[in-house]
Amino acid sequence: MALVNPHGGGSLRPLLLEGEALKAELARAASLPRVKVSSREKGDIVMMGQGGFTPLEGFMTHTDWQGVCDGMKMASGLFWPIPITLSTDKATADGIKVAGDVALVDPDDGSILATMKVTEKYAIDKAHECAMVFKTTDIDHPGVKMVMEQGGINLAGPIKVLSLGGFPETYGELLMSPKETRALFESYGWSKVAAFQTRNPMHRSHEYLAKVAIETCDGVLIHSLLGNLKPGDIPADVRSEAIGTLIENYFVKKTVIQAGYPLDMRYAGPREALLHALFRQNYGCSHLIVGRDHAGVGSYYGPFDAHHIFDELPKGALETQALKIDWTFWCYKCGGMASARTCPHGEADRLLLSGTKLRKMLSEAGEVPAEFSRPEVLEVLRAYYASLAEHEKVEVKLSGHSAR
Repeated sequence: MALVNPHGGGSLRPLLLEGEALKAELARAASLPRVKVSSREKGDIVMMGQGGFTPLEGFMTHTDWQGVCDGMKMASGLFWPIPITLSTDKATADGIKVAGDVALVDPDDGSILATMKVTEKYAIDKAHECAMVFKTTDIDHPGVKMVMEQGGINLAGPIKVLSLGGFPETYGELLMSPKETRALFESYGWSKVAAFQTRNPMHRSHEYLAKVAIETCDGVLIHSLLGNLKPGDIPADVRSEAIGTLIENYFVKKTVIQAGYPLDMRYAGPREALLHALFRQNYGCSHLIVGRDHAGVGSYYGPFDAHHIFDELPKGALETQALKIDWTFWCYKCGGMASARTCPHGEADRLLLSGTKLRKMLSEAGEVPAEFSRPEVLEVLRAYYASLAEHEKVEVKLSGHSAR
């Protein structure tokens, strides 16, 4: 059997230039008007550069934006669940000509990430985007805050990616492109591959989810987010070390691959679950593990809203399917990990696990039950928290489903 097709049914479309084409475009870009992008937009550029957002060729038009917000469909009819847009302030936009080119520069060091032919300048109803994508306009929602604070004018057009923004230098082999993951899957003889999305180190519940998937698939891609998170979350390098330790000690060789991808979290719950499935299709994954409150935050979404949204997709929207798994926990009566579908016992016998709970215990130097996390993983995480200066510490609050 073959791996799933890239999204859109064609071949991968990485937009990163190489060789002489890259050298020539970098020279041309030096004289172009500059637009500083946000961290989220930088991640989107790097993702397009690697082919993770195949078949996108750049940032979306107003018609695409509207169609994606209202019906998860671009003007071409292509399924897409979250707008991929680029914004700037009015003063910068006024100095840019439609049909002209601009250089898109890194928000941190000002280096050139890409060039873009501007095909359209347009304003959007930010509140409408938030209501449709995040199901809320509450400014306390981190995704809403991100959209409401972005520039007032969107720029649309195709891009040529000139740099991966320091991700390869920072993360090395962890930053794998879709072409690379597909080649690795094929070298292992895998065709049925489940992606495990994470922005946290893996505790026992995460381990259980991955092992359930291994029972029915050829292997699992543990795919960590490498972009920005919210304050208090554990940084990618620490997360990667903890996950690597878990894989080394508790998984059969060549059943799991760890890799990372360059996006920021949007915390869009069900819609982000669909985006996670879409780009995992480009990476070669036939399934996405979807557990409790996938890509959620606080109590903005029901614990299994991300399950239900897959049932609403039109036929053929995605090849990658959801591998839906119920509440998971340690059951003292069962004597191991279980789910609400397999354990008959009551809440009094269950230890519910969550990344937020684990971060809270560790940040407060509290005791972590042995049933919560593997000791080798805890050793890595305790060393990270012990290294934090007082001003770097963030209070972790339990809310929503993590508080149960």
